[in-house]
Amino acid sequence: MTGHPMIDVRFFAPPADLAPCFTTFYRLEVTVPQGDHLEDWLQPEWANLRFFSDNPPAAELPDGPRIAGARFQATGPSSCPIHFELGRTRMWGIGLFPLGWARFIGEDASDHANTLVDGEASPLFERFAPLCDMLCSRDHSDEEQFDALTDFFRRLAGPPADQQRIQKVHEVMVDPQLLQVEDFAHRVGLSKRTLERVCARNFGFPPRLLLRRQRLMRSLAAFMLEPRSHRSSRSTHFTASASACRRRGRGMARVGRGTCRRAAQTMPPTRAPQARVQAQGRPAGGTCPS
Repeated sequence: MTGHPMIDVRFFAPPADLAPCFTTFYRLEVTVPQGDHLEDWLQPEWANLRFFSDNPPAAELPDGPRIAGARFQATGPSSCPIHFELGRTRMWGIGLFPLGWARFIGEDASDHANTLVDGEASPLFERFAPLCDMLCSRDHSDEEQFDALTDFFRRLAGPPADQQRIQKVHEVMVDPQLLQVEDFAHRVGLSKRTLERVCARNFGFPPRLLLRRQRLMRSLAAFMLEPRSHRSSRSTHFTASASACRRRGRGMARVGRGTCRRAAQTMPPTRAPQARVQAQGRPAGGTCPS
């Protein structure tokens, strides 16, 4: 990077009738000197849809594949970071909560965990490809594009039959005091076997991995929100935590393989981008666009 990048982000809170299905909608515009690009990692997240008006990025999971040049890129729920290189572009991001996965996709999420695809070429995600005409364009205002995508999702599918159960599992799962799968099953009123089926199908991972993933995400969120002047010792702690996650076996191995360590070590940048962030509607949940 030879110059200072400019990053302009607008967050759009999902309307009330769609809010349980989406983490957020956001429009991102990146301006970098000609020929330059940003390089970073996406944290583990729920399924995501990203639409680019021009200059689509290159992105890859630790174990591959590498996707480049796709104007619509989609990911399943992830437990490992995704590396990307992004040049001058404008994009829309749509984050699907597990309930959104159940409502708008309906397939077994565990079959598509830690996947990255060209959405227009994917049998699973091609149902969202009609959004490309509106979102992969600079010819419409943010408000016009936001209205179009919310109308699209309202027409696409109705609530799933097990909506209340999925929401209850999600509500309990994010409690920082929850540590054991046995307690998890008890609090949602399900047997461990049923809980495992619900989590795999809608959340993408077994309950034990979901709890470890939540702990990692809370640590990462705290790290990102901490003042940069205080990050030195915190970075060492976070790196050690990532290594510990990796040692706990196959469950969090996808977060490991050195990738989480490298991501943690590169997080305090030597030169931060100049960013302008706006929010429309009620405040969107989360600490970053996921």
